[in-house]
Amino acid sequence: MQNPFESGHIKNYILLYASVVVIMILFFFATTMFQKDEKIEKKVFSTKIVEKKVTKESNKDNNKTTRFKLIDVNY
Repeated sequence: MQNPFESGHIKNYILLYASVVVIMILFFFATTMFQKDEKIEKKVFSTKIVEKKVTKESNKDNNKTTRFKLIDVNY
């Protein structure tokens, strides 16, 4: 294998590296120039507390309508 410093191939390596850096810089400038600044609207969440009223009758109805029977004893 030849030493690139002695054979003169180092110029090719430097040109390759420089061209990659230039392409990266051009892509950076292209993305910053053509990027649209979008305004993001602030989201406002409701602060109202919603209370659900549970009656004994509704609990009985919910148990009757289920397809599966739950075990009464927890292990």
